[in-house]
Amino acid sequence: MKRTRRSVLLAGAIAAAVAVSGCAAGGSSSKKAAPSLTAGSAADIKGDVTVWSWDTAATALKRLAPEFEKQHPGTKINVVDIGYDNAYDKITVGLKSGKGLPDVTTVEGPRFQSFLGSFPNGFYDLSTLAGKYKDQFNQAAWKTATDEKGRTLGLPWDSGPVGVFYRRDLFQKAGVDPNSINTWDDYVKAGEQVKAKTGTKFISLDPAEDNTFSMMLQQQGQGLFKDGKVAVNTPQAVKAMTVLKQLSDKGLVDWARGWDANVSSTKTGKSATTPQAVWWGGTLTGEMKEMSGKWGVFPLPAFEQGGVRTSNNGGSLLTVTSQTKNPKTAWAFTEFMLANTANQVSMLKNEGLFPAFLPALKDPFIARPDPYYGGQAVNKVFADLSSSVPPIEYTKDGAKARELVWTAFAGVALRGKDPKATLDSTAKQIAAATGRQTAG
Repeated sequence: MKRTRRSVLLAGAIAAAVAVSGCAAGGSSSKKAAPSLTAGSAADIKGDVTVWSWDTAATALKRLAPEFEKQHPGTKINVVDIGYDNAYDKITVGLKSGKGLPDVTTVEGPRFQSFLGSFPNGFYDLSTLAGKYKDQFNQAAWKTATDEKGRTLGLPWDSGPVGVFYRRDLFQKAGVDPNSINTWDDYVKAGEQVKAKTGTKFISLDPAEDNTFSMMLQQQGQGLFKDGKVAVNTPQAVKAMTVLKQLSDKGLVDWARGWDANVSSTKTGKSATTPQAVWWGGTLTGEMKEMSGKWGVFPLPAFEQGGVRTSNNGGSLLTVTSQTKNPKTAWAFTEFMLANTANQVSMLKNEGLFPAFLPALKDPFIARPDPYYGGQAVNKVFADLSSSVPPIEYTKDGAKARELVWTAFAGVALRGKDPKATLDSTAKQIAAATGRQTAG
């Protein structure tokens, strides 16, 4: 889902709350399998469906719902904007109580795993119906919609492929060609040159809740867990943390605590690059209109020449809850919204939701030059990267692991701790908190 200030600030806290609430629920919900949904006839698509969502996603649903109703006379789609602040509390309460949920609800991909771990029967198993679309979706996004048994319980909506937003003017002043930055070693060297020539630091990082480490880990095809084991101290993890320590040690980091500080760092020119998902462009164009023409995008640096040059941050799903009385119409609306090129492109144009549905990324709109980026076709850059985002493993313990990784990052980047030793200690802490083994 397209990020907003509220969503970024609250993401960590809400994920933790979902995990705690879900685990506390326990009981019979953890012993039942998800109900399955199979194909129906056109005659089954009728009646009312209520959908929960928020912010721009709710706007998109409301805008396109009348077309679905037109195509399916006798249906009515009621979209309720429940607000991001309360969304996960409301969903969790509905799952725990077994009542009160809508027919369809929006859920952010990684957070869906917390629900699946604690409420495996809370959503319809859509494997039979959604399976035909699997190869047409960004596989990293598809992974967030599946459980540990490989069943599909949601349909991906938007995704967050990652690149590097950079200041064209500062790079030109420093004599740095963005096309010369192919690896993280290149990135660090370019940062030193930009700082020496312009006095500007190269990257903004949050000292308390920064997700750059996780993005760099996914870039290498790994999450915080691997085969069910804690994987925050694998060689891939150590590589990622070592790069972040180098950036800090060389004085290339502008430390920015929280969303507002990060935006301010970018707007006031304290940092020259932002490795971030495609949705960051909405912040630039929305809050920094005066900087039109000063920005460009290049792929994320690889860890090795020829390596993967992107990752993912963000993305959401639509799910059919097991409390629905009208599952076939609920699925039909989900399919209409998300497995549909025209609708996905429409949502990119109007609400800035970057499609996880790959056919939509071939639309001519994607290749249009963007004046804000000096005529660069930025959507095309991210579209080309999207299919190569590595899928990673998610578990219900992601929130616990993420908080401990944040602490580890602060220790390494701010207090000079050794990356390997710190991550070894962090892995043990996560293992103790979750009852899992370590992979590293």
